[in-house]
Amino acid sequence: MSIRKDPVWVQWSLTALAMLALGGFIVLPLVAVFVQAFEKGWAAYVTAVADPNTLSAIRLSLLAVGIAVPLNLVFGVAAAWVITKFQFRGRDLLVSLIDIPFGVSPVISGLIFILLFGANGWFGQWLADHDVRIVFAVPGIVLATVFVTFPFVARELIPLMESQGTEEEEAALVLGASAWQMFFRVTLPNIKWGLFYGVVLCTARALGEFGAVSVVSGHIRGETNTLPLHVEILYNEYNYSGAFAVASILSAIAVITLVLKKWISHEH
Repeated sequence: MSIRKDPVWVQWSLTALAMLALGGFIVLPLVAVFVQAFEKGWAAYVTAVADPNTLSAIRLSLLAVGIAVPLNLVFGVAAAWVITKFQFRGRDLLVSLIDIPFGVSPVISGLIFILLFGANGWFGQWLADHDVRIVFAVPGIVLATVFVTFPFVARELIPLMESQGTEEEEAALVLGASAWQMFFRVTLPNIKWGLFYGVVLCTARALGEFGAVSVVSGHIRGETNTLPLHVEILYNEYNYSGAFAVASILSAIAVITLVLKKWISHEH
């Protein structure tokens, strides 16, 4: 059976076009970030990264990630389990609700929390009476980060668990395994790479989130600025070397994420 092939010149032209687009829109900007970051030398780079405000932004970003990722991991596994192992009324609605953060602008997401917890929001007066701060404070940043990263783990696991079916779990139950034994010895080993992949994507998005966090943070230097917000402030102050130095941290994380993604795909 003959297989039709495109002419060689077509193959080379399409390949060259793809490589040109890849280099111009991804590789070149990434290289430019690191070049600008080290333009004034290693000493200036270290000074920018070791600045107290930068360290505060790093700590806040890691705090938000450290809370958002475990919460979304637990929710993602639970949601994927319920959706793929049971048939119930409202199942399609639950799937649609999980996808809401994908369809809503991050800025709108931040405004939702302002509407709920701001000074003039639905719960603003009650929070003020009890001296609880959510908006323009760390809790608001964590909430915004949790919201925008909400679907990643669940959306990675749902199609994987649907494709695996329920036969192995049913066999484990027939053989006398408890629910927890079935989960840890059958389900979890089968979904471990998908779970890890979802966590990697969730972590990368949490670290790089700008829109929703920008709305609820208040841009208080040294208190409510995450790494992306700190980059914006430095750039607006014409501190380009400092801005690119901080941006290089996020770029390095993005590169590491791509490497992990490739490794997971290869292992899986």
